[in-house]
Amino acid sequence: MELEDAIRKRRTHKAYGSEPVDRGTLDELLELARWAPNHNLTNPWRFRVLGPEALRRLKQAAGPDGAAKLERAPTLVAASVVQIGDPVQDQEDLCAAAVATYIVLVGAHARGLAGYWRTPEVLRTPEGREAIGLGEDERFVALIHLGPPRQEREAPEREPPASYVEYLA
Repeated sequence: MELEDAIRKRRTHKAYGSEPVDRGTLDELLELARWAPNHNLTNPWRFRVLGPEALRRLKQAAGPDGAAKLERAPTLVAASVVQIGDPVQDQEDLCAAAVATYIVLVGAHARGLAGYWRTPEVLRTPEGREAIGLGEDERFVALIHLGPPRQEREAPEREPPASYVEYLA
């Protein structure tokens, strides 16, 4: 798949087949993530692939309403960023971790997988953070849902560049 096609055709999916993403494919996707640009090569991102016990703890922390949404995809990957307390470095590292997360999603799409970038409230609570082992120095970035797609998704209309680009003299 061409890069531009992968970017333009990647969609958010909320319906997945039941087959989890295999370890080899996850390793490939997470290896790609390390190529995200990051100032001073800090490599600030952290990824945690949730196994059954971690998922059970997270569901318990989420409560009944939140737990149901955690069952949509067969594979969940929590993305976070290490924060050092320097406002400039922390902002740069947060952006780098977001790019690394997007690389995982685009790489998954290029491999025929569906993905969904979620930011569930539970991972901003002490109970949710503890459920997956987020350290005090980490900021939650995304809960990536991955798996085989159960449907095709069409791209919604997007604003043309003229609506958000300005060329300055």
